[in-house]
Amino acid sequence: MSLALSAPARAGQTFAAVAANFTEAANEIATAFTAATGHTVTMSFGPAGQFYTQITQGAPFEVFLSADQARPEKAETEGFAVPGTRFTYAVGKLVLWSADPARIDGTEAVLNDPTLEHVAIADPAAAPYGAAAIETMKALGVYDRLEPKLVTGKSIAQAHQFVATGNAPVGFVALGQLLSEQSGSRWMVPQDLYAPIKQDAILLKTGEDNEAAKAYLDFLKTPEAVAIITKYGYGVEG
Repeated sequence: MSLALSAPARAGQTFAAVAANFTEAANEIATAFTAATGHTVTMSFGPAGQFYTQITQGAPFEVFLSADQARPEKAETEGFAVPGTRFTYAVGKLVLWSADPARIDGTEAVLNDPTLEHVAIADPAAAPYGAAAIETMKALGVYDRLEPKLVTGKSIAQAHQFVATGNAPVGFVALGQLLSEQSGSRWMVPQDLYAPIKQDAILLKTGEDNEAAKAYLDFLKTPEAVAIITKYGYGVEG
């Protein structure tokens, strides 16, 4: 009796910490990864800063997909990650979004509306998209006026939820979160208003001997994964 050879002889599993902005893309990539390799990836989603703290405290993550470059680089220099495995898997794009189709006219004008009650952002200390939102508002000269109106979510996922539920009329979110959002209105924030959101992945020391962990990182570089990443509105390097 012959055995199917499409999957590896020893299909394994890996555990990944994934930046919240990348949730939808990561779920689709995980399905494709399993179909292609037989390996599975279990993912936790949240803010990059929180994950980094957990990694330094011994969390069992084997792969780290951050929303920035700084934390994976720090993990490498501080001995929590495998040297030479860090790479940029996506370049994020910031969007000002409202669930109300008439609220945003495709420009930043809503940020100058004196009747605007709240603006949702992710925690800038933990989430790079939150830091980019602050950077954008300062570049536009509206930050000092809007600061008292900011509603801060612990992650970009929570900031998106604030807007989706109407708790905030507008908010800064990741373009990658809006693929399935056909309603509402948005302004694509010009990328010269904030530092590039280069999102790096790295193999953690806990996954150094796990073939599934290494295969997952390799898969992120394949044309199949890159096609998914770009479908969700992210840029890619190379």
